[in-house]
Amino acid sequence: MDDVTDATFADEVLASPVPVIVDFWAPWCKPCVAIEPHLRAIAEESEGRVRLLRMNVDDNLAVPGRCGVLTLPSVMLFRDGNVHVTVFGAHSRAHYEQAFAPFLV
Repeated sequence: MDDVTDATFADEVLASPVPVIVDFWAPWCKPCVAIEPHLRAIAEESEGRVRLLRMNVDDNLAVPGRCGVLTLPSVMLFRDGNVHVTVFGAHSRAHYEQAFAPFLV
């Protein structure tokens, strides 16, 4: 999973030709660590149809603020420069798969 920053967000996420799942996380967040394998598996199974990036909210304040990230973990799916799915909190892999399914076809 690659990292995205405030400086690279527009190019890496908003201008992406494929949907992008952004995992807003922090190193001290245990639920963030717990969901990472779920997100990686979804991205691997959807290779070429979606991209997975993560943003450390301790190091990047602008984008999480604009996106309304108030809790961790927060996972958002962007397509065509817009947020289409937002999942706050830790959930099962099935929950993420169901939320993202319409965008991974």
